[in-house]
Amino acid sequence: MFKADIATLFPEMCESVLNFSILKRAREFNLVDIKTHNIREYSLNKHKKVDDYPYGGGRGMLMMADPIYRCYKSVEKERKEKLKVIYLSPQGKVLTQQKIIELLECKNPIFLLCGHYEGVDQRVIDLIVDEEISIGDYVLTGGELGALVLLDSMVRLIPGVLGDDECFLNESHYNGMLEYPQYTRPEIWNSLKVPEVLLSGDHKKIKEWKKQKSFEITKEKRPDMLK
Repeated sequence: MFKADIATLFPEMCESVLNFSILKRAREFNLVDIKTHNIREYSLNKHKKVDDYPYGGGRGMLMMADPIYRCYKSVEKERKEKLKVIYLSPQGKVLTQQKIIELLECKNPIFLLCGHYEGVDQRVIDLIVDEEISIGDYVLTGGELGALVLLDSMVRLIPGVLGDDECFLNESHYNGMLEYPQYTRPEIWNSLKVPEVLLSGDHKKIKEWKKQKSFEITKEKRPDMLK
């Protein structure tokens, strides 16, 4: 079973997404075990303080190492397994479909560390983080959205979650190409007609059309992928 833990200052934010749609169904059917952990609960400060001013000056606050480390150790003890620790960071490698597939092959529970404010104390990164991942070359307020994007992209590929592998095998990026155009009823809308080949019932021709369109769209929108 796929196991993941989100270490965050905003577990409610994460749960609000995990309790909808495909992620919710995957949890309800026990296809995944995803838990959220409030880092504040691991602070020894009576006010549950988890941040402080950075040494050397600078604007903003920095998340302290100790509450994060205590959260990590608690989850590791609970899981009784070594954790694969991923820090969601704009300094990380940009997430790709290939990386998602690689992470799904990992047998260990995934521990997703969500930073906030100006980030986290470098020492806890050096001590426990195995990999830093970014969902794009831009900066977010915190790591929660990145963690949820990563989980959503992984969970939908787990057997049984979508019901049929065909749901993702022909999608954009999965096979190195962008997906072909798709249409549904009505056959004619706003004077625009569904391509005849899709109405023909000729599965061989439809398959060839989809492959050709996939190539054309990739060439037009993402020629870099063809390299």
